[in-house]
Amino acid sequence: MSRKHAIGAVLLWATVASAFKLSLRYMSPLQLLFYASLTSLILFGLLYAREFSPRKENLRSAYLGLINPLLYYTVLFSAYDRLPAQEAQALNYTWPLALVLLSIPLLGKRPGARTVFGLFLGFFGAIVVATKGDVMGLSFTDPLGVALGLGSALIWASYWLLNLRDERPLVEKMFWNFLFGFVYVSIVVVVMGRFTVPPVEGLAGAVYVGLFEMGVTFLLWYRAVEGDMAFASNLAYLVPFLSLFFISVVVGESIAPATVIGLAMIVGGIIIGKR
Repeated sequence: MSRKHAIGAVLLWATVASAFKLSLRYMSPLQLLFYASLTSLILFGLLYAREFSPRKENLRSAYLGLINPLLYYTVLFSAYDRLPAQEAQALNYTWPLALVLLSIPLLGKRPGARTVFGLFLGFFGAIVVATKGDVMGLSFTDPLGVALGLGSALIWASYWLLNLRDERPLVEKMFWNFLFGFVYVSIVVVVMGRFTVPPVEGLAGAVYVGLFEMGVTFLLWYRAVEGDMAFASNLAYLVPFLSLFFISVVVGESIAPATVIGLAMIVGGIIIGKR
C-alpha cells in the first residue's frame, strides 16, 4: 500500500506545475495563494476536527505559517507568473541542493568532495536552465523570475530545516500552519486591495492546487515514506521529468533541450550530494 501512496503522490505532484501556470492565466499569484490556501485550510480542518485540541506547541505555527504558505508560495507563484513553467519548476527543484548548503552552517555538517561536486553540478544545471543553454553569455531573459525561482528553493529548504524538531502529528501541524498562514495571506490581500472573485477556470485551478499541491499529496507522501522510504525517495526523482511531460501536453509549452539537460544535471547533483 505504501508504494501505491508513493506513486499517487508523485503523479499528483507532477501535475501541479501545469496547474500553477494555467491558474495564473486567470488570477494573480496572491489571488491564487488566497484561494489555494483556503482550500487547504478547509481540508486539514475537516481532517483535524475530531482531534482538535489547542496547545501551546501550536504557537510554533505562528512563524511557520508566515514562511509557508505566505512567503514560499508568494515567491513560487510569482516565479511561475514570470517564467515558462518548465524553467520555474526546474529552478524550484534545486531546493534539496539549498538544503545541503544551509545544513553546513546551521547543522555544522562538513561537506565531502562528492557533496561539493554534487552542489556544483546541480547549480550549474540551474544556470543551464535559466540561460536556456547560453551559459557563457549568462543571458537571463527574466533575471527577477530566475531569482524568484531560486529564492523559492531557498525558502522551502529553510522551512524544511525549521520543521526538523517539530514533532507534532502531520495533520495537526498542517492545520495550524495554514490557519495562521491564511490569516497572513488575507491581511496582505486586503491591505493591497487585491481581493476579487476569479473566473470559474481560475477558481477550479486554485482548488486543485490547494488539494493536490498543499494538501492530499503531503498525506500520501507521509504514508509512503513511513512504509518504504527508499522506494519513495527514488521515485521522487521522476517528478520533475513527469512534470515536463504535463507542461508540454497540458500547458502547451515546447520543452527546450536546455531544460532537459539542466534538469538532469540538477537531479544528478542532488543524488550525488545525498551520497
